[in-house]
Amino acid sequence: QVHLVESGGGLVQAGGSLRLSCVASGIIFSRSTMGWYRQAPGKGREWVASMTAGGTTSYLDSVKGRFTISRDNAKNTVFLQMNSLKLEDTAVYYCNAYTWPTEYWGRGTQVTVSS
Repeated sequence: QVHLVESGGGLVQAGGSLRLSCVASGIIFSRSTMGWYRQAPGKGREWVASMTAGGTTSYLDSVKGRFTISRDNAKNTVFLQMNSLKLEDTAVYYCNAYTWPTEYWGRGTQVTVSS
């Protein structure tokens, strides 16, 4: 059974930082593309960042230069370092694992940025 468990969310002031973590089990983590998505209140879920098994990273334009995705294959963990947080970053952040042909989701962790 696959489990993705996010942690690290919380309340932070604008300009602050948070580091999200997602621990995966039940998948071959080292062969999976890992990603982060988010869903703001009243909006659809949007892709934020991803990292392939080979280490290639991609980012949503609005988070480039502020967010960094990384992974520790030995610990089956993917991270999202979020710096210079803005009010519009407020959302539930979801971990995603893609191992062809299936993708898996975590339950999400709330990030709230206050002014």
